[in-house]
Amino acid sequence: MREDVARPPEQTASSQATVTPPAVPRSGNPLRTGMGRNVGLVVALVLLCLVGIVTAGDTFATGANLLTILRLAAVIGVVSIGMTFVITGGGIDLSVGAMVALASVWATTLATQQLATDAHWIFMVSTALVVGAACGLVNGLLVAYGKVVPFIATLAMLAAARGLAEIISDRRTQIISVNGFVDFFGGSLIGVPVLVWIFVLVAAAGWVVLNRTTFGRRTFAVGGNAEAARLAGIKVQRHTVALYVLAGLCCGIAAVMLMARTTTGSSTHGQLYELDAIAAVVIGGTLLSGGRGTIVGTVFGVLIFTTLNNVFTLNNLSISAQSVAKGLIIVIAVLLQQRLAGGDRVSAARTTRP
Repeated sequence: MREDVARPPEQTASSQATVTPPAVPRSGNPLRTGMGRNVGLVVALVLLCLVGIVTAGDTFATGANLLTILRLAAVIGVVSIGMTFVITGGGIDLSVGAMVALASVWATTLATQQLATDAHWIFMVSTALVVGAACGLVNGLLVAYGKVVPFIATLAMLAAARGLAEIISDRRTQIISVNGFVDFFGGSLIGVPVLVWIFVLVAAAGWVVLNRTTFGRRTFAVGGNAEAARLAGIKVQRHTVALYVLAGLCCGIAAVMLMARTTTGSSTHGQLYELDAIAAVVIGGTLLSGGRGTIVGTVFGVLIFTTLNNVFTLNNLSISAQSVAKGLIIVIAVLLQQRLAGGDRVSAARTTRP
């Protein structure tokens, strides 16, 4: 008679428990960690500043030039914060520049400015925010419920929003005559321009939302694996719409900042902002495929590109050369992302192998 017909339950449980080894912490290259990437960005920014000091001398290393860099970085920085959320969630938005233009034009029409003069300049701000959020809503609905590829949906919005801005403004620059608006947003607080403070507040709020809230955790989940997120109970379509609305809202804020900086509303505002924003986000360490994003990295990416533009301008280099440099930096950043992501997948496979 066989003595090993049945195995005690304790032995069965024990043998099953030994099949899966305990999780081994991923070691490895510090460059693959968020802190390592941020340190690399800081080093790159410092080196770029040194290049500026060497090539432009005292013209670059002045407080006035620093404030100029920060003021220029503020507008595209706010747009890049919204882009970070969209890309982290697995999407892309090519219409951010056109949305900025449309929001600025709509908020500076004669009718809107007359209402702002009669009531309060906050009416102009509200108009820009509503227009930006509405454009983002359309993008989100097309992507989430219309099943349109994000690239195509936002490309269509790029053309439509820019065209509508040209129709509303009749391709003319609209001058802002509401003094209260210009005085408030064109002023400074403890020596720092209000526009820079707005960028700081938006970046801080973005960091909290992405890293310390349920909304942020769901964004990472949707970007990493939308189907798994759906099975986990996340309303993926609704969340996708919210991401694009958030990006549109950031474009509305950026439009207000650009209106204050130029005292105009124009259909030409926001030209190539989509390139600058995507470049800053990618340089900062956010994966184009989604699932990983960093607000701190995006801020450093914005500062790097703005400083690069400033160095090129001070050295009388052409805008075309700046565009070539941006393109090369984007390609290098994507190649590095693919290399590091590939190394992460190999490391993860090794740690989960029995």
